[in-house]
Amino acid sequence: MFAAHPLDHPLHYLWYHPLQYLEIIRIYPGPSHSILIIRIFLFPPNRRNVLPELIFDSWAQYILTCSVLVVAQLVYVLFGFGSGLISVGILALVFPDIRDVVVLLLLVNLPAEIWVTWKTRLEIRWRPIAALGVGIAVGIPLGALVLRHGEPGFILTALGWFLVVVGIVFLRLPAAGKRSPQTWAAPPTGLVSGLLTGLFGTGGPPLIIWYHLSSPHKAAFRGNLMTIFLLMTFVRVPTYAATGMITIERIASMVVVMPAVLLGGWLGHRMHVEISEILFRRLVSGLLVVLGLGLLLG
Repeated sequence: MFAAHPLDHPLHYLWYHPLQYLEIIRIYPGPSHSILIIRIFLFPPNRRNVLPELIFDSWAQYILTCSVLVVAQLVYVLFGFGSGLISVGILALVFPDIRDVVVLLLLVNLPAEIWVTWKTRLEIRWRPIAALGVGIAVGIPLGALVLRHGEPGFILTALGWFLVVVGIVFLRLPAAGKRSPQTWAAPPTGLVSGLLTGLFGTGGPPLIIWYHLSSPHKAAFRGNLMTIFLLMTFVRVPTYAATGMITIERIASMVVVMPAVLLGGWLGHRMHVEISEILFRRLVSGLLVVLGLGLLLG
């Protein structure tokens, strides 16, 4: 964890204004000028030892996390899915506790979910969302309990197989809007999505398949997905808080990666209509298979 002293880890510079506390140490007078030596205190003395720690063990881990989040948020805002699959798939390889990754992703996704849901509110179909939501509401607490008390090795292995299967399924899906799922399938689909959301923060694949089959165009696809993810977030936050997984360290870590998150979201919005959805789906599918194999072999 990052130490509390500001000179040990400059990431803590983000917490307070860096030029508030100055102390003149010595003035050396000269014939034509004086040399002024000052000491800069970045934090008031009564706060230097109480700053929250972060989940990052090193600068390298922090920079990698920011880089992954830029790409993940770009994809998330661009197509309405993929943030959890990309972020968890990569960061699970470098964080010893997968719960740090899952909670961090929950918190950083909220701005994009609110913004996209509002922008596409006219495309939202509430009746299917309600049917899916029944299963999601049951599945998320169950998944969170497994995440809280489950075996980390088993969770990583399950995630590896999960990513491989999802990548292969995405490659074989028919064109969007060609088939309409049966109404009775909505609650079970929501249940599976809720379980995966509670476990890994990546409950998108069942919903992506659902809307890939039923949504006729990209705006409806992205808008409905992001609306469900936003509703999931409203369920997950109190669920994770009740199980003790939302900590000060994880909230502080969310704050220091937020510039990378906002950059990725801005890029995703700019690219929303520029890239082929078919090409993107193939690239993401291949990446998911590679990441899943990496977890299984590691």
